[in-house]
Amino acid sequence: MLIDIQEANAKALAAIQAAQPIIKGIDTAINVVPGMKKNLILHAGPPITWAKMSGPLKGAVIGGLIYEGLAANPAEAEKLAASSQIEYSPWHEHDGVGPMAGVATASMPVWIVENKTNGRKTFCTLNEGLGKVLRYGAFSDEVITRLKWIEKTLAPVLKAAIPLAPEINLKNMIAQALQMGDEVHNRNKAATSMLIRELAPAITKTSFSQEEKARVLEFMHSNDHFFLNLSMPAAKAMLQAAEWIEGSTIVTTMCRNGTEFGIRVAGLKDRWFTGPAQMIRGLLFPGFEEKDCNPDIGDSAITETCGLGGFSMAAAPAIVKFVGGTVSDAMNFTRKMYEITDGEAQAFQIPAMDFRGSPTGINILKVCEKNILPQINTGIAHKDAGVGQVGAGLVNPPMKCFEDALEAYVEKYCQN
Repeated sequence: MLIDIQEANAKALAAIQAAQPIIKGIDTAINVVPGMKKNLILHAGPPITWAKMSGPLKGAVIGGLIYEGLAANPAEAEKLAASSQIEYSPWHEHDGVGPMAGVATASMPVWIVENKTNGRKTFCTLNEGLGKVLRYGAFSDEVITRLKWIEKTLAPVLKAAIPLAPEINLKNMIAQALQMGDEVHNRNKAATSMLIRELAPAITKTSFSQEEKARVLEFMHSNDHFFLNLSMPAAKAMLQAAEWIEGSTIVTTMCRNGTEFGIRVAGLKDRWFTGPAQMIRGLLFPGFEEKDCNPDIGDSAITETCGLGGFSMAAAPAIVKFVGGTVSDAMNFTRKMYEITDGEAQAFQIPAMDFRGSPTGINILKVCEKNILPQINTGIAHKDAGVGQVGAGLVNPPMKCFEDALEAYVEKYCQN
């Protein structure tokens, strides 16, 4: 098969650049997420079975089953989770993304993000905050109570407010956030602030009680990572526009489930290429050591896949206080990522680099040829179920993913 790789990649990049993700609304997962069922649990990363799940993913599944009322306690939940009654599937196969463990169940509210260019929708749960939360594998009463408040109060208030607010273009908001010191993966202070600014007047116009509206605003204000669960589906919407362009070597998915790291490539439809999830190098919360850490986990590397996060660390030098390293490291990470990407984002410009567009369009050919791996910054989950977050840091994917993808590409397109 004769393929012009440059032409195919240019087509993929053009689709990514043209995407315009907007906030469409909020609804219950089972109502809007394609293929969602009452006994289905969505998770981060490539496909995995219960037996192979890491501690934080198992913890989040346990919490999800208790949240749904399918189990009364952790012991019941663990038994049910291991049975054939519960099904598991990656978020990425259902047009969505999930941070860290990424667990989503039928009753959970989700953001609906729409790419106005093609009308396709992406989804993500609402952010719980940092620390002892479901996405880090915690499932205590405190975690479940917070999730129920998100379902019963936070989501309904925001759902009512969205139609009363001006249209929120997430691509434009992310572009502004990069100018204000975010990279919208592990630093979302500016983006969260702008989101509150857009939604607050509309929230005040809803019919909910003053107490409910105040608590919603206070929760958003206290949670600097609130925007993460919008930057992720926005990035997913942009990259989804490049699936599945024949002959393209552009990466459209990078994700991890705590056991394996997985990628997908635009020109290799529905194929997963996996390798072992790596250990994260970073800063740990007081009282924790490296032996407590779980390997890399979460769908949030979709931001890096889109040219944000670790690829845009030069825009967010303060991020090193959270994930480790130095300001010069942040600059160098971004410079290095230009070597393995095919383009620069038109919308996402980095002030510290003379407003150069962020490196966009990871090319498996360049990764393998130059032996340079994508740079990711991320949170660190405790290896045991039920504990939660223990730090944040820096990590790279295993090279195996890219080598296997390149081998599959050659087999499909380059055989006589």
